[in-house]
Amino acid sequence: MNKLKIGIMGASGRMGRMLIESTMNHPNTELGGAYVRSTSSLIGVDAGEFIGGKKSGVALSTLDGSQVDVMIDFSLPEAFDEALNQCVTHKIPLVMGVTGLSDDQEAKLQDAAKHIAIVYAGNYSTGVNLSLNLLATTARVLGLDADVEIIEHHHKHKIDAPSGTALMMAQAITEARGQNITNAAIYGRKGAAKRQRGDIGIHALRGGEIVGEHTVEFMMDGEIIQITHKAQNRATFATGALRAALWAAQQPAGLYDMQDVLELK
Repeated sequence: MNKLKIGIMGASGRMGRMLIESTMNHPNTELGGAYVRSTSSLIGVDAGEFIGGKKSGVALSTLDGSQVDVMIDFSLPEAFDEALNQCVTHKIPLVMGVTGLSDDQEAKLQDAAKHIAIVYAGNYSTGVNLSLNLLATTARVLGLDADVEIIEHHHKHKIDAPSGTALMMAQAITEARGQNITNAAIYGRKGAAKRQRGDIGIHALRGGEIVGEHTVEFMMDGEIIQITHKAQNRATFATGALRAALWAAQQPAGLYDMQDVLELK
């Protein structure tokens, strides 16, 4: 069996480095490309040596989708258009982990999924995706009798707020309760106003080097249910992304998520 050649966007970033390591160590994948900005001083540096490991034979370079079987992108929205165009042009599946996409970019992703397989998720952790099922079940049983609050913690370098995972959790809850997330979500609070029935509070905390922590509280008269997920390191996201890449390589064109990859639907 030939190993799947993985291309990694944002290779010099935190997740990029973790993806390089995980790809090189996985028995069924190999590094096909590691991409950085055209202005980067790292262009030409061996990707394996860059992360402090063995020589990979793949140099950090500008984007070239012709050399890989699947693209993994955990970079930034600014690089989205180029990565998506490369994948559509070369007919390669895309595992998209970039959060904070604009409405226009979301629409482009939907359109591209008519031509290639795309896995798009706010979080690639197996634990988080199992948590989404737990949240949906809890929300379905308790309905609007429970007051729901979502609290997420991330490192001080994270740009978007709330996190993509927090929004995934809110979406799972609102769908289970027959709500519209646009009407139900309250992002932080300020001023003098009572909580409304069905509100879902979403609170983003930023500081230190926290990889990612999410807690959802279902508060009722007399009892509280808490569902919490804590990521100990970024390896869990890289492992999930590679699992998604191997799965996507076998799928027809379409827009999928980690619930599809893990067969949780």
